[in-house]
Amino acid sequence: MRIEDLISSVPTGLWIGGEERTATSTFNVLDPSDDQVITAVADATAEDAIAALDAACAVQAEWAATPPRTRGEILRSVFEKITERADDIAALMTLEMGKVLPESKGEVAYGAEFFRWFAEEAVRIDGRYTHAPAGTGRILVTKQAVGPCYAITPWNFPLAMGTRKMGPAFAAGCTMIVKPAQETPLTMLLLAKLMDEAGLPKGVLSVLPTSSPGPVTSALVDDGRLRKLTFTGSTGVGKALVKQSADKLLRTSMELGGNAPFIVFDDADVDAAVDGAILAKMRNGGEACTAANRFHVANSVREEFTEKLVKRMSEFTLGKGLDPSSTLGPLINSKQVATVTELVSDAVSRGATVAIGGVAPGGPGNFYPATVLADVPADARILSEEVFGPVAPITGFDTEEEGIAAANDTEYGLAAYIYTQSLDRALRVAESIESGMVGINRGVISDPAAPFGGIKESGFGREGGVEGIEEYLDTKYIALTK
Repeated sequence: MRIEDLISSVPTGLWIGGEERTATSTFNVLDPSDDQVITAVADATAEDAIAALDAACAVQAEWAATPPRTRGEILRSVFEKITERADDIAALMTLEMGKVLPESKGEVAYGAEFFRWFAEEAVRIDGRYTHAPAGTGRILVTKQAVGPCYAITPWNFPLAMGTRKMGPAFAAGCTMIVKPAQETPLTMLLLAKLMDEAGLPKGVLSVLPTSSPGPVTSALVDDGRLRKLTFTGSTGVGKALVKQSADKLLRTSMELGGNAPFIVFDDADVDAAVDGAILAKMRNGGEACTAANRFHVANSVREEFTEKLVKRMSEFTLGKGLDPSSTLGPLINSKQVATVTELVSDAVSRGATVAIGGVAPGGPGNFYPATVLADVPADARILSEEVFGPVAPITGFDTEEEGIAAANDTEYGLAAYIYTQSLDRALRVAESIESGMVGINRGVISDPAAPFGGIKESGFGREGGVEGIEEYLDTKYIALTK
């Protein structure tokens, strides 16, 4: 499909109650590769948010009572619909977010899997029945849908961050309102249309693009009918949302910032570690909460690792995501380019060496090259702040204990990566790392069948796996007589 035809096929209004509606105003969606306007979309207000919640509440009881098998079959149909339209979704995602097309195609496949996985989990919601130990009666435990949910999703994975929330919510019998990021609303709006075509009942999903998320979020969170808030984004915003949700005691799930350590021990296969480093650092152009943010490398292999990583990073080609010759697209906007530039400059001012890259090319678009920083000092901000870009800062350590201490020296705890050829060391270190997820000798760890989430200031709650659906279920105890 031609890009012009693809854009014209995407809903640009509000998606409320399974139907497209006009809004009182619009905002522009920009192509980060040149900052040109792609199209304008509806700009939701607080009143629109309440209309979406009205629609969700109107069908909540009916959707929760829908047989699990039926809910699962609808989710399976959505998976198939996404798969059929994979190329179109990927192109649209690249257009509004910037990542190179192969990356977008990978996200479509990954994002679709959440519907297939939770289609199967919908029929496995269970409880228990047992005798009370004191002999006073029977204990019956059941699980029920939490109720209407509000999901706030980020721009870096416009499809998958939504499907990872919608899949378990719909499987559990919950309705959901989604607020996509202002930078990337088109992918979610197209997904809403495809879900409607796949048979999702009207009202189960609403999508509210907006340039003013504050009033929209406040209107929903302050309404006692909303029962769940799920958010993926920065730790600062997550903390504010948790405080805001406390008045109504909403169920909350927070998938927040990361500062993932990538630890290479002296017994590691260095070539394999470099392969893993490229995956862990450069997936999504480094704009991922699970991206390796800092590289702690045993001093005995640090020089070899650095040289080989620099060679691999030199092979990336900057360019527009839709250009087949590009292997690294733009960052999301100029603000993000400025953030990356500032962190690199700070590291260099403190003694780090730029082994490759390190300077934004300028000109149109929000590009930043693949960059490696060597000999990064411990006080460099880039070791403690999330860079969210294609920059690999390398620092050394001598002992296993020093490596673990360096990895844990952060308030975050989302993901971590370990490279070693010793099984004993791998398990020992993995158990010592303060992180919700640990990859051993692999650079990509996300899997719809595994629980995704962090600890410390990386948030709480899990998405994916058998654990993911529990976030959308309430436990009810029914006391029976003998």
